[in-house]
Amino acid sequence: MNTIQLVWKNITRQLGATTLSILLTAFGVAILAVILHTASSFEKQLNSNSKNIDLVIGAKGSPLQLILSSVYHMDNPTGNIPYAEAEKIMQSPFISYAVPLSLGDNYKGHRIVGTNEDFLAIYETKVAEGALFQKDFEVVIGAAVAKKLSLKIGAQLASSHGLSEEGHQHDSHPFTVVGILKANDNVTDQLILCNLNSVWKIHGLEGPAHSNLHESHEGSHDESHDESHDESHDADYAETVAAHQHHHGEEKEEFVKSIADDMFGKNEVEITSLLVKYGSPAARSIIPKMVNEQSQLQAASPALESARLFNLLGVGIDSLTLLAYIIMTIAGLSVFISLYTALKERKYDLAIMRSLGASQIKLFSLILFEGILITFTGALVGLIFGHIVLYYISLQTMSGQTVIEALAFNKNEFLLIVTAVGIGVIAALLPAIKAFKTTISTILSNK
Repeated sequence: MNTIQLVWKNITRQLGATTLSILLTAFGVAILAVILHTASSFEKQLNSNSKNIDLVIGAKGSPLQLILSSVYHMDNPTGNIPYAEAEKIMQSPFISYAVPLSLGDNYKGHRIVGTNEDFLAIYETKVAEGALFQKDFEVVIGAAVAKKLSLKIGAQLASSHGLSEEGHQHDSHPFTVVGILKANDNVTDQLILCNLNSVWKIHGLEGPAHSNLHESHEGSHDESHDESHDESHDADYAETVAAHQHHHGEEKEEFVKSIADDMFGKNEVEITSLLVKYGSPAARSIIPKMVNEQSQLQAASPALESARLFNLLGVGIDSLTLLAYIIMTIAGLSVFISLYTALKERKYDLAIMRSLGASQIKLFSLILFEGILITFTGALVGLIFGHIVLYYISLQTMSGQTVIEALAFNKNEFLLIVTAVGIGVIAALLPAIKAFKTTISTILSNK
């Protein structure tokens, strides 16, 4: 009977304790695998989505919210900025390029972004099928959008008001798919792109000023305002109208129209933000200061805000990592107790093996291999379970902007296996030494 057969028989004799050790090891490795992949994917997305963007300019508010909404498309915008003000910044000699973004609508959870052709240059992507939008209400969709929603060239889609699927549909202005972007493993895979005029037109910003309460309240202005900003406008609007209920007929209509013009501007077009690339080293100190001094605008650095976000997440990640290693340590302790207890029951078997010619090294390696086999099996089970969890997470976040490659093998997972096996070796070392020192005469005489 060879070593593997002997180890297998010993394991099956202690099936309950062995199963517990395997499950504890598997649980710890699974947690570490999930953390490893999600942290790696998140960091990769942070870097790939912001590597060509030095600065984001938008409405005043939270700088982190501005970065999340404009670079990663994970949050609501901080508000809108006048396009006329944005144009002044775009013409600065300190700027290499500034790409405008106008947000406000979505299609089945995927954001529709008004922009220009420079947006593709930022993310180093291009149209793989069809062509770039040339006319109003033409869109180019990301590879993930096309795959998930089964959209082809020529498909018609009606956008939904706001940044969630539950918004009111703009059925009167359907978009036509004219192009599909190549898969790029960044935020562009999940977006729907069109020109700025399409976003303005769909919200009535090229027509006459708003003429009634319903239009102004239902979103005829650019919906790249965030929800809190809109609610503030609506509340102010309602209070003002309620305070002047004595106005009737034409006089009331004129009053409502004037209030709408004051709040939303007389058809003044706005955008959500600008993605800026510096044109010179001096711009790093000049442009942010210049922008932040304006009352309506703020400048935020993707690099700084992304580092801040990752540091905030790092606290939770470190805590989970520590928990996983504690669980694996407990698994090692379980292996040690299992082997040490089993050794007492098997000491006569070991003595007989020695009397039949088995060397001390043979007994030592037998116990050591048993500990390695238990933890190695636990590590493999943990990796499989971890990838199943990752696959489930990837399905839940498919329409989001963070892509998790659940079926890919991370090279650091090999270290998890080595760590688990190392714990098994340490756990089995003392029982193996005890088996090595087995004295045939003493044990058999006590029998």
